Amino acid sequence: MSDWIDVAAEDDIFEGAAIGVAVAGHDIAVYKTEAGEVFATDNICTHGHARLCDGFLEGHEIECPFHQGRFDIRTGEATLEPCVDAVRSYPAKCDGGRIWLQVQA
Repeated sequence: MSDWIDVAAEDDIFEGAAIGVAVAGHDIAVYKTEAGEVFATDNICTHGHARLCDGFLEGHEIECPFHQGRFDIRTGEATLEPCVDAVRSYPAKCDGGRIWLQVQA
């Protein structure tokens, strides 16, 4: 599946915040940076079963709400322990006031 999927309105996410969405069987966190950039990763932390959309977004890093590990929202890479395993990232874009994701199986 390579088509773009409409997941939310741009106005659904404040700058510097995240929301969780369910897309094609995946629990995904969608982030909007202070600069208005949009990114997406799996929503569940690889260290503990925490929802990343409930974490603290600073710049391009999301801090897990359980143990304060961090991930780069652009790539999914773990950037601060105790998180060491990356989360999956997804292509994201804004078009026509909507947020679109590309989710492949």
